[in-house]
Amino acid sequence: MSIEKILAISGKPGLYELKIQTRTGFVAESLIDGKRITVGLRSNVSLLSEISVYTYDGEVRLAEVLRAIAEKEDNGPALSHKEDNAKLESYFREALPAFDEDRVYASDIKKILNWYNMLQAKGLVSKDEVIAAEAPAADTEEVNDAVAEEVKAEE
Repeated sequence: MSIEKILAISGKPGLYELKIQTRTGFVAESLIDGKRITVGLRSNVSLLSEISVYTYDGEVRLAEVLRAIAEKEDNGPALSHKEDNAKLESYFREALPAFDEDRVYASDIKKILNWYNMLQAKGLVSKDEVIAAEAPAADTEEVNDAVAEEVKAEE
């Protein structure tokens, strides 16, 4: 599963793939229509790889939840996020039985299922792949080093 560079941008529909970081923000490409947008540093942006879901035992990474849904659906599409709340909660309970019902709202479940269906349509989620959480850290460090060098060069 390769969601390390997939973003959710507040106020923008759908998901985006991080393409290029710039001094003033970054360029992202929509997974829905392929259009590129520039996003400033003040925008509220979440990396999917950094999101977790509350369970009674702690927290579970979103990547694990998406993989559990893929296993349940045999890599097929999930239930539509437009179903009623009771149906969504029972469906989500089948994929993640220990989710904390007091802290995971129906709106969160809708968002997760919508994201899963978008990622599944693009082939970015699979039940078979091992999730590599440490691999992108090297890429992030390289980008951070490059940005730090740019800042030093500007000073």
